[in-house]
Amino acid sequence: MIKNYSDSKNNLTFFDKFKSLNLVIIILIAVLASIGFVMLYSVSGGSADPWMRQQILRFSFGFLVMIGIAFIDLRLWLSLSYPIYFFSLLLLVGVELFGTIGMGAQRWIDLGFFHLQPSEIMKIALVMALARYFHSISYDDVRSIKWIIPPILMIIVPSSLVLIEPDLGTAILLILEGTIILFIVGARWWKFIFVSLVAVALAPFFWTKLHSYQQNRILTFFNPERDPLGAGYHIIQSKIAFGSGGVWGKGYLLGTQSHLNFLPEKHTDFIFTTLAEEFGLIGGLIVLSIYICLIVYSYAISIRSRSSFGRILGIGITSTFFLYIFINISMVMGLIPVVGVPLPLISYGGTAIVTILFSFGLLLSIHINRNIYISKSLN
Repeated sequence: MIKNYSDSKNNLTFFDKFKSLNLVIIILIAVLASIGFVMLYSVSGGSADPWMRQQILRFSFGFLVMIGIAFIDLRLWLSLSYPIYFFSLLLLVGVELFGTIGMGAQRWIDLGFFHLQPSEIMKIALVMALARYFHSISYDDVRSIKWIIPPILMIIVPSSLVLIEPDLGTAILLILEGTIILFIVGARWWKFIFVSLVAVALAPFFWTKLHSYQQNRILTFFNPERDPLGAGYHIIQSKIAFGSGGVWGKGYLLGTQSHLNFLPEKHTDFIFTTLAEEFGLIGGLIVLSIYICLIVYSYAISIRSRSSFGRILGIGITSTFFLYIFINISMVMGLIPVVGVPLPLISYGGTAIVTILFSFGLLLSIHINRNIYISKSLN
């Protein structure tokens, strides 16, 4: 018998949900955020201002949002997935019409008390929309070209809007997270190969459409010394900071590259470099170990969900979180070109940290509702 939304066996009491809160996830998130507070205090020269105090306030708000999201029935998030996605699309269009320009890009909407970055919201909105779409169709449908076109459009449209801002890093991240979801739901291999070949064939065209600074970042990736005071400055200084930290680091508040302002964006994209300089290889490995524990535990929660929506959503959220970490750390180590992707829960940022905590609220909700069956008829 197909269970429906009103089935009493499917409805949990507040006390049931409270008992099911996953403390491991909550503790790991709190530990990572605390490391971020400590590092923001350091990069501001041993002061709570201008970054640490603001980050604590934003995290506190996001933490309350996360807990609130966790208590909301997962079936409600299923019904809200498409509206959230289309609202995020409208926000991206709004950025193009009346967005605020900063650091050479038009990525924010000024709300007066807060600068909203819609591309960060789209990262979770896209995962939710794709999870709902694939929840509503069968495995055989996934393998059909007719049914695979809508999710591809759902990925391409927001990625294109983000690329226009321009924000190449976030656009790539949206494409990657969408591709991962297509892979886990069972899309045929030849489709990935076909799209890859098309992308390679169109690479010269896309290259001409990139901004000059984006082209310079890619060229500098292969040879940072070609422009040591321009496009290559970030990565050269980052490597110097990494190397000078050694195994044990220079010590807290003693990082020269960050405190003498040689390292750009030390509170956002390059905060892991500052951490490695002050706490060395050991400090960096400890942070990576915490991230790995959080990722593995999150995947385990996702796989155990009875509903396909919960499984796809959880795996999508966790994969996006992994991509954040992989891209940021690879970037600051010079393994990939420099792109604007923050280190989750540690880098300074308002919309980013609240969005990440929102996504983990959904993951907690997946865990709480892991034994609840959601029929396709709820779509």
